[in-house]
Amino acid sequence: MIRMRTDFFAESLGMGTSMVVLLPQAAAGIGMEGADGQAGADAGSARGVPVLYLLHGLSDDCTIWERRTSIERYATEKGIAVVMPEVRRSFYADEAVGEAYWTFVAEELPQLIARTFRVSTAREDTFVAGLSMGGFGAFKLALNHPERFAAAASLSGALDPSSLSLELNTGHLAERIWAGRDLTGTEDDLCGLLAAADPAALPALFLDCGTEDQLLGMNRGFLDAARQYGVELTSRLRPGAHSWDFWDQGIQDVLDWLPLRG
Repeated sequence: MIRMRTDFFAESLGMGTSMVVLLPQAAAGIGMEGADGQAGADAGSARGVPVLYLLHGLSDDCTIWERRTSIERYATEKGIAVVMPEVRRSFYADEAVGEAYWTFVAEELPQLIARTFRVSTAREDTFVAGLSMGGFGAFKLALNHPERFAAAASLSGALDPSSLSLELNTGHLAERIWAGRDLTGTEDDLCGLLAAADPAALPALFLDCGTEDQLLGMNRGFLDAARQYGVELTSRLRPGAHSWDFWDQGIQDVLDWLPLRG
């Protein structure tokens, strides 16, 4: 794999930011050659490699998946590119007082990746996953833009931010991000998005949460909503807490579950 920590200016944020990108070396599109001696994606295919957008949690940054798991090794075995953006503590939202991280991750980032790296832009090759706040972001992207993703996975997802205590010891995040706005019926209302969706048009969904996790209740609530609205969902509630031991195993299982072509 080629590993890059990339610093760049984001128009939607009005400032510089960072991401970590992992690319299968024979598919990097930057002059590298595959094992057969031919340059290009998929050892000669013009399609480009599949790509997983992998999202971080509330207390993390764009480097955390690499530092706490063996994601580079796991992705190498699957031949998949991994894009890990930086969104700070935004809940993947356009903040009321702050930056437009939803616009960044939903619009600007995929366009930047498509222009810069030789990855596939086909829906069937595009996936998203994340942990905790990133699990919320993954399902938010999948449910708001089902035409872009073949599959989405949430690990220990903070799937109902309106039920979280985001005031004490969090810098009054709820006020900064949503300014007291009722999230019902918005792009942040995941259960509302399930209710409004055409189940046949949605990406494949995977939910994984530990039975000792403090977010178990909201994950069960999402599962109940999915059943109520006829949305197919691969789910697993297994022993475990809100921890990297849980997520390291979880991301391996997600990669095994992804409907990778070929």
